[in-house]
Amino acid sequence: MNMATQPLRKGQKTKLYRWRWTGKGPNGRKVGGEIIAPKRAEVERVLAGQNIIVKQVRRKGGFGGGMGKIKPRDIMLFARQMATMIRAGVPVLQAFQVVAESLKKPAMSALVQELMNDVAAGASFSEALKRHPEHFDRLFANLVEAGEQSGSLDHMLERVATYKEKVESLKSRVKKALWYPAAVIVVAIAVTALLLIKVVPQFESLFHGFGAELPAMTRMTIAMSEFAQQYWWWGLLGVAGFIFLLRGGMKKSEAFRFRMHRLALRIPVIGDILDKSAVARYSRTLATTFGAGVPLVEALETAEGAAGNMVYERAIAQIREDVATGQQLHFAMRLTEQFPPLAVQMVGIGEEAGSLDAMLNRVADYYEEEVDNKVDTLTSLLEPFIIVILGVLVGGLVISMYLPIFELGSVI
Repeated sequence: MNMATQPLRKGQKTKLYRWRWTGKGPNGRKVGGEIIAPKRAEVERVLAGQNIIVKQVRRKGGFGGGMGKIKPRDIMLFARQMATMIRAGVPVLQAFQVVAESLKKPAMSALVQELMNDVAAGASFSEALKRHPEHFDRLFANLVEAGEQSGSLDHMLERVATYKEKVESLKSRVKKALWYPAAVIVVAIAVTALLLIKVVPQFESLFHGFGAELPAMTRMTIAMSEFAQQYWWWGLLGVAGFIFLLRGGMKKSEAFRFRMHRLALRIPVIGDILDKSAVARYSRTLATTFGAGVPLVEALETAEGAAGNMVYERAIAQIREDVATGQQLHFAMRLTEQFPPLAVQMVGIGEEAGSLDAMLNRVADYYEEEVDNKVDTLTSLLEPFIIVILGVLVGGLVISMYLPIFELGSVI
C-alpha cells in the first residue's frame, strides 16, 4: 500500500523522507506501505484519516530513505505526467497534487509541491518553473510559457518530455562511449597492480633459494613489483590529485575548460562522437524551441546552453549575433567553420522550404544515429584490443615468473 503526504502549506519548504509503516486496517487485516512525509506525526495523521491502527513507523535509511537527488529523468517523467493530466481536462493545481502523490522520490515530490504552492499563490506555471532554474532549464520554461499563451499547454509539455527523452538517450550513448574504455583501463591497471603487489612477492621469496641468476624479464618484473609495493599509495594520491585539479580547473577557469573541451573533440573516435553529439543536441534544441513559436534569436540562446561543449557554445553565440543582424541561419552556421557541411546544407534547404524546425529534427535524427553507430563501432573495436592488452599484461607477468622454473627444469 503506497500513499503520499498532504501538500505543503503555502510558503512552507521542508525536507521530506520515506517512511515505512505497518498496522491494521478497518477489518483487522494487516497492512503496510510507504509514505513520503516530513515527520512521523504527519505519517500517523494520514494513516489515522484512513482508519488504520498504526503498529510501527520507521524512517527508511540508506539511499532510498532521504530526499534523493533530482535527475533529468525525473523532470522528463514530471513533464509527461503533467501533459497527460492536463490533456484529460484536470485543472493545473489538481494535476500538481496527483503527480506529487504518484512520485516515489521525496525530493521530486517536494519540488512539485513547491510549484503547486507558487501557482496557488498566483504565479503562472512558467513563472513557477523559472524559480527553480537548477531543475527546469530555459527551454522547459519557454515552451510552457508558449503553451500557456497559445492554450496548448499539454502539447508543449508533451514536446518537452519527448525532447528530454531524446537528449537523455543521446547522453547515455556518449557516456557509454566514454566510460567503457575508462573502465577497461582501470581494470587493466588494477589487475596488474594486484599481481605486482601480492603475487610476484610470493615468487620472489621462492627465487632466493635458486642460487642462480634470474632471467632479465624476471628481474625487470621483480623490480617493478618492488617499486609498486613501495610507491603504490603515491600513485593513488597522484591520480586523485590529478582528477581533483582537473575538475577544479574546469570549474574555476573558463579558458581552461574551453581548451579541455576543444582537446576532447580531437581525441580519435571519441572526439568524433562528442562532435556529432553536440550537433545533434544543438539541432534538437533549436528545432524544439523554434517549432514552439519561440523567436529564432531567443531559440539560439537556449540552444547555446544545451550544446554540452564550449567550442559549440561559442560557435552558437556567434551564430546568434549574425542572425540578429539579418544573416540566414545556414550561412551563419557556415561562417563558424564548426558545423558539418551536411548539417549546414540541410538547414539551408529547411529555410528555403519554410520548414526549418522539421529539417532541424531530421538533422538531429541523423547525427543521433551516427553517434549510436560510432558507439557500437568503438565497442566492437575495443573488445579485441582489451583482450590483447590484458593478455599481454597478465601473460607477460606470468611468463616472467615461470621462466626461472622452466630454466631450472632444463638444467636438472
